[in-house]
Amino acid sequence: MFRGTFTALVTPFRNGAIDVSAYEKLIETQIAAGITGIVAVGTTGESPTLSPEEREQVIRLAVTSAKKRCIVLAGTGSNSTHHATAETKMAEKIGVDGALLVAPYYNKPSQEGLFRHFKTIANATSLPIMLYNIPGRCGVDIGTDTVVRLATECRNIVSIKEASGSVERVSELRARLPEAFTILSGDDSLTLPFMSVGAVGVVSVASNLFPAEIRALVRAFESGNMTEGGKLHRKLFPLFKALFIEPNPVPIKTALGWRGAISGECRLPLCEMTEANQVRLRKTLEDFEHA
Repeated sequence: MFRGTFTALVTPFRNGAIDVSAYEKLIETQIAAGITGIVAVGTTGESPTLSPEEREQVIRLAVTSAKKRCIVLAGTGSNSTHHATAETKMAEKIGVDGALLVAPYYNKPSQEGLFRHFKTIANATSLPIMLYNIPGRCGVDIGTDTVVRLATECRNIVSIKEASGSVERVSELRARLPEAFTILSGDDSLTLPFMSVGAVGVVSVASNLFPAEIRALVRAFESGNMTEGGKLHRKLFPLFKALFIEPNPVPIKTALGWRGAISGECRLPLCEMTEANQVRLRKTLEDFEHA
């Protein structure tokens, strides 16, 4: 069900509050570029710093702004099963098309605990679910055996956003999972390598800024044009790296701020980029746009 190019949307702030107008314009830009879907209140959307009321507001804005013109996923994961279940049910009531559930972070559950966590949420909703494996942030890996078990026992767990950085893991998942279960890259720089071994798209940070280009990269592989795909990957690669020289979403919000799309504000504990890294990012953007 989930394949193509999804944008992990930033949450624009202005003077500490959610900038509704800027968020709506961001979504229009994504849809105009032909993006497959958007993710509201994921990590890139600074979900840890949003209040429950703000998370609901942003999810509702995404649904009402998209008007069924693209898929809308809500980031409803938590390290509390009870909280994640409640958030997922809230998002379902609002009308999202699916939920993105990150692995529980900090409390480091066992594989059995992970299985029970995701199964409990899946049993509480009819939404299709995309798992999110990002051990570098969560401190825990959703093991391959656990993913296969969840895919077998929970019919609405249908996809995984894979941000382990491992092509080998994607190869193993693809070999062991049902064909209908989709794998998407969780790292822009690994989109093409992951797709070469069985992934079918990306949940992208860079597409906040360059949605048409990221879509073109994915479409090139889908159409079998590896020459074009490789060319686009090489052109985009310096940008992919520059957008992570400081913690996400600081660089992407900085770049969007320079473009005038948003104010560029982040909420503490995230803060503005160093001057040196701003210079580096600006040069990378200029080189990309003049290439």
